[in-house]
Amino acid sequence: MPDQTEGAPGAASELRGDCASCFGLCCVALPFAASADFALNKPAGKPCPNLQGDHRCGIHTDLRQKGFTGCTVYDCFGAGQKVSQLTFGGQDWRTGSKEQARRMFDVFPVVRQLHELLWYLTEALGLPAAGPVHADLRRVLEETERLTRQSPEELAALDVAAHRQQVNVLLLRTSELARAGAFEGKGGKKGKGKGKDRRGADLIGARLRGADLRGASLRGAYLIAADLTGADLRDADMIGADLRDADLTDADLTGAFFLTQPQLNAARGSAGTRLPGSVGRPVHWTAGR
Repeated sequence: MPDQTEGAPGAASELRGDCASCFGLCCVALPFAASADFALNKPAGKPCPNLQGDHRCGIHTDLRQKGFTGCTVYDCFGAGQKVSQLTFGGQDWRTGSKEQARRMFDVFPVVRQLHELLWYLTEALGLPAAGPVHADLRRVLEETERLTRQSPEELAALDVAAHRQQVNVLLLRTSELARAGAFEGKGGKKGKGKGKDRRGADLIGARLRGADLRGASLRGAYLIAADLTGADLRDADMIGADLRDADLTDADLTGAFFLTQPQLNAARGSAGTRLPGSVGRPVHWTAGR
């Protein structure tokens, strides 16, 4: 269940979770273990004890205080309502057969991955610099959307990893194009620290206060608890970067791309943090955690 944000993100509504049109699938289908993110253990297929009969969370406004921070940084990218209303035609798992419920729980994570890819592809198509690959992006977006509309049996058998790899090739090319002009210094020379490739870098707890990371690739970088106060992250590729407890106070993420709402919800920030228009400011940044 996504955290609250200030200002609605600009992504298409079908790629944002609509809990009112979902049967609480993320609260049932997915497992979680007692940790700093969850207050208890729950196996896949078992309803969370906080899930009410109307498929709403009974502690939604107090999730962080009650030890369910992990729930506040999750987003199904609209997969929940599609599986509930389209794939299974509005059939509630509570009233259907056990077999149908099991199939629904198996299919939900698959569609969720596909919807996340749709989100990235949609954002890529909004980047003017990626013009040379827009045609390919549209083609793959249409194919991904088609896959989300398959039958439960077809979805359960889908090789999501193979399709993700196909999409990733295009997203990598998009990143190269989008970052190409972001780090040129005077005379076309590369500025210090700008445009660096930090894919998968271990930056856990790193002291990056005021760091110049403009145009950097931070794909899959581990930035857990990193100090990015006042850092320049303009035009950076943020896909898959782990921002849990990263301090983004007064950081500038203007033009940063492939940055999702769950990533921001997992971080800390301030009213002075500058964000791209595709995401909203988490309420807990100003209301306290």
